[in-house]
Amino acid sequence: MNRTTEKLHDIGQSIWLDNITHRLLASGTLLSYIRELSVTGLTSNPTIFDHAIKNSNDYDDVIRRKLDEGKSGEVLFFELALEDLRQAADLFRPVYDQTDGVDGWVSLEVSPLLAHNTAGTLAAARALHNLAARPNLFIKIPGTSEGLPAIEEAIFAGIPVNVTLLFSSEQYGAAAEAYLCGIERRIAAGLNPDVGSVASLFVSRWDVAVAEKVPESLRNQLGIAIAREAYVRYRALLDSPRWQRILNEGARPQRLLWASTGTKDPNASDILYVEALALPSTVNTMPEATLKALAAHEELGQASPSNPGEILAEFAKAGIDTNAVAAQLLGDGVLSFAKSWRDLLDCIASKSQVLKAA
Repeated sequence: MNRTTEKLHDIGQSIWLDNITHRLLASGTLLSYIRELSVTGLTSNPTIFDHAIKNSNDYDDVIRRKLDEGKSGEVLFFELALEDLRQAADLFRPVYDQTDGVDGWVSLEVSPLLAHNTAGTLAAARALHNLAARPNLFIKIPGTSEGLPAIEEAIFAGIPVNVTLLFSSEQYGAAAEAYLCGIERRIAAGLNPDVGSVASLFVSRWDVAVAEKVPESLRNQLGIAIAREAYVRYRALLDSPRWQRILNEGARPQRLLWASTGTKDPNASDILYVEALALPSTVNTMPEATLKALAAHEELGQASPSNPGEILAEFAKAGIDTNAVAAQLLGDGVLSFAKSWRDLLDCIASKSQVLKAA
């Protein structure tokens, strides 16, 4: 076991991989990450599958088979993705069982085109959950205003949810409220309150957004400060009487997850966000390059100071309105995810035409 990655595990943070491809599974690479680098879960997104399908022949046989079955478009993609994710879920199943469902999860996203469609999101979440047929598979739902009621309803229906596209402490709080309401409704209905969830807060995009607007002394500090602010709120919520009541009823905490933790600034540490956010009871989902960089480091630096208020005050003095930036990041994120989805479907359509012609 790698000493540096194991240190995060000892701190109480889970390492998840932000990648899933057929080759990663078939080569045994994912299994080696589990055994050697303390990886205990993974997340997926349309861009990952788009690149894997476009830049290799790894999915050609699967696409041919789905085409022969009359599948196309979104239906073909979800079946293709679930073949990989079921295999990954089975690899993580021992972790899931050993931790009693705290860890060992994989994630699949509903169509990003549904980000502002509550009913459509909930219907898709139900369908994908049933199709996946794995207890350790999260359905990713965006934390938009329309996504929040879908999250509550999905949790009430017993569907594990990874809340995605969160950018601020306020957004995190709204996602936690949706989860909490869903669990409270299950308790009132006499249902098992043990429904897994994570709330995924995106970190590095903050620093990209303000890189040209702040002095050098503040570079690469905003994402960490925002995340630390959310962490303070997270721990306070878990200690609140309302949360303690549902935990006493058998519910589990909705863990805070750090997403977008790959370093974007080439002049910064390649594990900048890993070191700064090495915090108990959280998850860090890392791009493969960041995971490898972490494993190559012999030491892990200390996490950032626990009070982010002073740093956020410095950004305010520099003219950064974090509420406005958060809203912009969410809007851009929805558009970016939708574009990635369309690119993926275009890629599948193009690949299908090539395979049909062959």
